[in-house]
Amino acid sequence: MCAKGSMSTFNRRRFLQSAAAIGAGLAFAPAGRSGETAKPDQINVALVGAGTHGMTLMDGSRRIAGVRFKAVCDIWQAYNLKRAARVLEKYGHAVNAYADYEEMLDTEKDLDAVIVATPDFWHARHAVACLNKGLHVYCESPISNTLDGGRSIVEAARKAGKLLQVGHQRRSNPRYILCREKLLNENRLLGQIVAVHGEWNRASQPPLGWPRRAEIDEATLHKYGYKSMRQFRNWRWYKGLGGGPLLSLGSLQIDVYNWFLGARPTAVLASGCTNYYRTEDFEWPDAVMAICEYDTPQGPLRAYYQILSANRSFAHFETFLGDQGTLVISESSDRGEAYKEPQADVAPWTRCVELGYLKPPAQVEPAQRDYSLPMYIVVAESPPPLKQPPYELAVQMNKPYHQPHLENFFDAIRGKATLNCPGQAGYETAVTVLKINEALQAGCKIKLKPGDFIV
Repeated sequence: MCAKGSMSTFNRRRFLQSAAAIGAGLAFAPAGRSGETAKPDQINVALVGAGTHGMTLMDGSRRIAGVRFKAVCDIWQAYNLKRAARVLEKYGHAVNAYADYEEMLDTEKDLDAVIVATPDFWHARHAVACLNKGLHVYCESPISNTLDGGRSIVEAARKAGKLLQVGHQRRSNPRYILCREKLLNENRLLGQIVAVHGEWNRASQPPLGWPRRAEIDEATLHKYGYKSMRQFRNWRWYKGLGGGPLLSLGSLQIDVYNWFLGARPTAVLASGCTNYYRTEDFEWPDAVMAICEYDTPQGPLRAYYQILSANRSFAHFETFLGDQGTLVISESSDRGEAYKEPQADVAPWTRCVELGYLKPPAQVEPAQRDYSLPMYIVVAESPPPLKQPPYELAVQMNKPYHQPHLENFFDAIRGKATLNCPGQAGYETAVTVLKINEALQAGCKIKLKPGDFIV
């Protein structure tokens, strides 16, 4: 996480020699957008926020040809900042390391874009500052922990005329794109969608700790909005800093609801509790169950969402249920199947197989049960009541989860693509999830109007 403040800067490191840069696969052919000066393929990038998500985005970006990191910024100098600078140097990126994002923006004169991966409550300040400097911004999801913060980022991007990509990376995942565009929209594989169901369940784990030798001093913590090192490390669980697991993780899947349905909720309601992390200071529930009400062009439907923090059964997935079939999709490469309803028209299913979108059901032996175990195990039997092997998605994704979304962002900077999740789309998802959190706290249904989603 990186914020405003006067802190020491690591010594500037020289960029690699040109021969090494060419060896890394950097090209300099012009590729600009219409109406702008053609831009060389190299894009100079800074990372603001070098925690877990920041390192993940950094790893995805450094795999993309022509992306060069010039700077990294984080207030945890003794740990995050040193680690990020060391990793980038390992991969040939000569970076300057900063604790103060304003110092970075004032010092670095050749940046093109910034990746903002700080805690949610800092997104608005960091993203707006970068946009005001004339830089394109990739902002990790959710766009902000408040609606005012989200609006300010979208407005700043419009005013600056710069690109703003929100990190809902499923929108660039080829498997999700295939499901939405080819299966649901073009071939109407599921017929009329009548319900949606999604979950993100995680195994129990203790609150995040930290190396005692690398503690941030109390004055610095307070300066940047934290009461303690424990709160700094576990900020998602505190009101005003994050929005609990529903905002941090649920945003990614509920964004898929809005995107696939082509609609926004008309009402939301939720219930939650803390049934595992019984700590004195955590302020958000660790188990939440929510319902979004939609009016879609095909008809009204309800979408259910569940997030658990102490049992990882079924992990994370989204299920779209229609009168012709069921689609189960997940960012995990081992999940992605479709089940045809017994009475469904077989033609769309056959067509999707012929076009290479689906693999036909595998021939499986009858379910095998091992009765020697206390509870017998069912093998190769699809979920009831269908009792049939599924059609499998033919398209796989063999890159890190975030990389295609980052590729889309950098291609858009070069004028070769349109953003898959621009600021307005990210804001619409933030409205949905923040209103669910509001309903959770109020204990009542909250109705939404179309105007609520517009910046």
